[in-house]
Amino acid sequence: MQPWESAQPVDAARAAALVYPQFPSLAGAPVREVATGWDNSVLLVGDVLFRFPRREIALDGQRRELAVLPLLRGLPLAVPEPTHLGEPAGDYPWPFWGAPLVPGDELGRFPDADRRAAAEALGAFLRALHDLPVEVDLPRDPMQRSSPTARALQAQPHVDALVARGAWDPSAEALAVLASPLGAPADPPVLVHGDLHLRHLLVAPTGAPTGVIDWGDTCFADASVDLSLAYAGFTGRDRGALLAAYGPVPAEREERARALAVGLCVALADWASTVGERELLAEYLRGADRACS
Repeated sequence: MQPWESAQPVDAARAAALVYPQFPSLAGAPVREVATGWDNSVLLVGDVLFRFPRREIALDGQRRELAVLPLLRGLPLAVPEPTHLGEPAGDYPWPFWGAPLVPGDELGRFPDADRRAAAEALGAFLRALHDLPVEVDLPRDPMQRSSPTARALQAQPHVDALVARGAWDPSAEALAVLASPLGAPADPPVLVHGDLHLRHLLVAPTGAPTGVIDWGDTCFADASVDLSLAYAGFTGRDRGALLAAYGPVPAEREERARALAVGLCVALADWASTVGERELLAEYLRGADRACS
């Protein structure tokens, strides 16, 4: 079973059956499927965006989100603010939750030329997030995302799958970045989003960013875990603007972020290739190429 296959899919009808009885103010509101991720089905009921776990492993991420999100109010970009906490019901075995919709579209849907405003604002957001003093029970880099060696091993099956399908012809640069020999980071861990990729930064039609979503992998880890989006999502002057807004980034951290960017894009590209998301596949592979530039 692939990690993105669902044990408990939730479509519009099932979402309505779960939400309407528990939240009468939303009874009868229109229901729209918004996205399907590896861990959650995301549906909009009225003006509330609900996240329904698709796999039992997602429950740990749900607990992390609900513990951390209330601590993030006041950051430069919006984050979800949980307002609706749902309980298991009927044949659906897990809790779920909802928050007012954070507007915007995914960064990956915007041309590279329209990303400057998003770059600068993301740099300032990450600086504020990584400087945030919080006391919360979170694991320390549980997926080893700040370890290039671990990430390269995790990425290899996805590389092999993409090559076998003819979906990707990896460049020598991409393979070299994945094989980065860096060891464990020496700096103290900070609070990170943990899974900051091209779908999790939302942007308005003007190009201005509106929010950061999907905090299920939040943890304490090296800052490179979040800075990977500087490499997967931006190039040239825009990347420079992001890093300038963030503050000094040592060369080793840049290398670590670059390696994670390639590995994460490759894993997501494998998912997109498998489920037939052609536009996302192309964008993730462009992200891997960006990270090598």
